Amino acid sequence: MANTHRSVRRATLLASAVAVLGLLTGCGDGIDGSSTASTPETLPGTAGPATGTSTPASASPTTTQPSATSETPEAPETPETPGTPSSSAPAEQSRPATSTRCHTSELRASVGRVNPGAGQRNYPIVLTNTSAGTCTVRGYPGAAFVDASGKQLGPDPKRSDGSPATVTLTPGSSAWAGLSYSSPEISGARTATPDALLVTPPDERDPLKVAWTAGEVPVGGNESSVWLTVLSPGTGA
Repeated sequence: MANTHRSVRRATLLASAVAVLGLLTGCGDGIDGSSTASTPETLPGTAGPATGTSTPASASPTTTQPSATSETPEAPETPETPGTPSSSAPAEQSRPATSTRCHTSELRASVGRVNPGAGQRNYPIVLTNTSAGTCTVRGYPGAAFVDASGKQLGPDPKRSDGSPATVTLTPGSSAWAGLSYSSPEISGARTATPDALLVTPPDERDPLKVAWTAGEVPVGGNESSVWLTVLSPGTGA
């Protein structure tokens, strides 16, 4: 009977040991933190819970691309260049309203009647505005006697003292400058008979040709100088 109690006791102890060992084995994974029974982690980039749309805190920020439907910003208006007329500006007139310098093509030259003085011959050289607009002349004209071949006779005229002033020429109006020289009969200067007098308006290069009908003029010697005065309004008559 004593052996039976020992056997039962021994079996009970063995069962208790197996139960304890199984309990320890079931709890062992929780000790080192690697339990597979814990709730799975949400990894970055994975879909969120069905009940929410929050982005995982550990997710890397992404760059937002511009929407295909976003409006393209308008280009800034190009400022107008100063001095450039706009398309709505009225057309510019062919000639400014203000006076401008007379050009050779707008003038006609002529030589007025002689005005003899004490041993002098004086002629008005007249410039007349033949254009449809108003223009101006100022200062001394150029002048040169030439023969039939166009060769200049004598030196260039000298300029008399004077104060140049701007002369405004309306269509058909004139300005004149005095041309003078000593009478060859008195001065004894060497002479020649020109075919024409070339007259160049102030600040121009192209001359106007005027037939010369007043006879011989001094072209050499001590008393051969020809003089010009500044332009004045009128014809000098």
